[in-house]
Amino acid sequence: MTRSTVSVPDARLDARIVDGLSPAIDLVAAAAPPSHRFLRRQWFAAALTAYGGVARTVTVARGDAPVAALPLVPLGPGILRLGQVPGCYWPFRSLPVAADATPAEFDTLLATTGRAVRGFRLGPIYDGDPALTGLLAAAGRAGWRAMPRFVADSFLLDIAAVQAEGAWPRGSTLKKNRFHEKHLAGHGALDWSFVSGGDWNAAAFDALATVEERSWIAERTDGSDAKFTGEGHGAFWRAAAADPVIASMLWAAVLRIDGVPAAFSFDLNAGHLKYAIANSYDPAFAKHSPGRLLYYRNLVQGMADGITLVDWGAGDSGYKRVIGAQQGPAIRDWLFLRPGLPALIGRLLRRRWSASGQ
Repeated sequence: MTRSTVSVPDARLDARIVDGLSPAIDLVAAAAPPSHRFLRRQWFAAALTAYGGVARTVTVARGDAPVAALPLVPLGPGILRLGQVPGCYWPFRSLPVAADATPAEFDTLLATTGRAVRGFRLGPIYDGDPALTGLLAAAGRAGWRAMPRFVADSFLLDIAAVQAEGAWPRGSTLKKNRFHEKHLAGHGALDWSFVSGGDWNAAAFDALATVEERSWIAERTDGSDAKFTGEGHGAFWRAAAADPVIASMLWAAVLRIDGVPAAFSFDLNAGHLKYAIANSYDPAFAKHSPGRLLYYRNLVQGMADGITLVDWGAGDSGYKRVIGAQQGPAIRDWLFLRPGLPALIGRLLRRRWSASGQ
């Protein structure tokens, strides 16, 4: 019979359950790896604004330095006492954890979380995410049940790797792009621009929404997956940009034809890593590939700004592979269930949970 050792909070650490979104979230995010520094208090506040929920935050501090912050909102009926990490679906849902967080600090985070909820959902999140890795190890030590369900594969473009194979973009690609630009200009004056930092305002987001409202998303779906419309996730991104630190990471390349938005690429730049979150175009110009023209310009600008890796996330892999992207880490949802009855019920339902993924 296998026995698990149930960990308890480390008395040398300050662990708390705080009503609302703790200010400590920003301090932890600043100490996180560059790829996760967008996980600031306003990121989670934007999720509450857009999707609702009342938050609590589990925090762990080493002396006066917070090292982990786990925001939670209710998941399912209240009687279940389950929570989930709030956030936008992409680039992923995670929590800020200091880059030097120790196993003991993850043990304390998980044990304290177990006083707040019987279990919680974390994801969609990438395999290898530092918070996920630490929590999985802590769960194994403490007897929690951690259940994954597959969502999708990610795709990564290693710019340094493709450049090592020769000039990139290739001359043939640039020639083809110039051909399309020439014919696209027949529709009107082309204006290529970039938006970031203090440029984010209502008009900037409205321009992106205008493109989506004319795109295939509006034509073929109910529009709920659009990133910037009122029916989609527009409230989230507008609220997130209220934080100047997050706004400085948000980036858009926009093509206008005779002053009217015709295509965009929307990213989040985190250090040398670019998360490619959304792109869209007006199908009236589809024959001349405005989306392709724009994202190549966007990538060239990113290279000039020091971007070395592009995370294209999930979805259609066709055009991503043409650019040079390769399959990256899997993206999964995780359900963490406290030892005892919750973990036992999870064992009985694990196949149903796994099958409910994409």
